[in-house]
Order: sequence, then structure tokens, then C-alpha cells
Amino acid sequence: MKGKHVALLIILILIADQALKFYIKLNYTLGEEHKVIGNWFRLHFVENEGMAWGLKFGGGLGKILLTLFRLVAVIFGTYYLSQVIKKKYHRGFIICAALIYAGAFGNLIDSLFYGLIFSSSNPFTVATLFPAGGGYASFFHGQVVDMLYFPIIDTTYPSWFPIASWRGQEFLFFSPVFNLADSSISIGVIALLIWQKKFFPQHKHSEEPIKTSPAEIDDRVKTM
Repeated sequence: MKGKHVALLIILILIADQALKFYIKLNYTLGEEHKVIGNWFRLHFVENEGMAWGLKFGGGLGKILLTLFRLVAVIFGTYYLSQVIKKKYHRGFIICAALIYAGAFGNLIDSLFYGLIFSSSNPFTVATLFPAGGGYASFFHGQVVDMLYFPIIDTTYPSWFPIASWRGQEFLFFSPVFNLADSSISIGVIALLIWQKKFFPQHKHSEEPIKTSPAEIDDRVKTM
């Protein structure tokens, strides 16, 4: 697989991810939600401190450490991708690596720059781009924009459920709100786990017994 094809895939993912994030950030108030397909696919605007699927990590210091980790991962990923392309790894493995790389890069952009270029989002007003008073946070402290929400199953635990304390409580699947970058990472990782044997086939070396003819055995005995 050629490097230009990998670069094109990464660029397309980044453009789609950032375009959707910009649209949500500039048109939705924080917490605003709109149904796209029925009740099970919605756009729901939330922001988080940088981990995938809306998870948090250690407050302000944790945010910096997480952004630094993602920055190092992207730098290393750039080198690693160039090597696997050069060494002509399996096409599927290269695509998976590119998906993970693009996802990490997409969320890194939010963490590095969104605090500088956007005003703060809140439940009452929509954010603006390049506000006169400056952005809502400093470099490295931007919030990651999430919006994809798929509450496919929204029900309650039945009365016969084995755990008594859960009976009658709400059961929601799938509850996390995420973005295209998160999806790209998850698809790449899951595909690697499913097709790892195809990407890295095990070569079995069978040792067959050496066959020696009676004539060769007789010749060896005579020379002894």
C-alpha cells in the first residue's frame, strides 16, 4: 500500500471529524440534542477532557498529561506508519494503523487548539470562532467535542432480573456520546483483534525425517 493512499485516508478522516465538530460547536448549545434517525441515532453535544467515549482523567494535570501522551503517540505513529508502509506490511494492518492514528490525531487537535480558537459553550449560547476576548482555555487545555449518540435500547430491568436492586431501574444501551475520531480508533483496534491472524500469519515449519536409501547406508558402513 502506497504512502499517498494512507495519507489520503488519514486526511479524509480528519476533515470529516473536524468538519462535524466545527458544525456542532458553532451551531449547538451545550447539551442540545436533535434526533437524526428515530430515537436511536441522535446528535447530542457534550464536551470532555480528552479521553475516548467521554471518559475523564485526573483533572487539570491529568488533562495535560493526556494531551502530552496523545502528542507523543501521534509523533511516534507518524514514524511507525512510514516504517510499516516501507516494509510492505499487510494492507489490512496498515489501514487499521492509519485509522487509529487518524483518530488520535483528530482528538489531539481539539485538545491543543479548541481552547484557543473557540469561546466557551454553555446551555444558553452557541460558541463563536476566534472570539474578540480570546478562547475559553489555554494551549493544551481544549475540550474534545462529542456528538454521536446511539441509545438503541432504552428500557428498564424486568421484575425477574436476578439482581434485586436493579429491578425497575433504567437500562440504556448504548449510552456513551462519542465522535468520529473515537469511532476511527475503535474500528481500527477491533479490526486488528479480529483479523490479527490474517495480518500476521503463523508460518509452521514441519521437520520431515531425512530419508536415506539402503545404498547410501551401505556406502557409509564401508567407509567406517
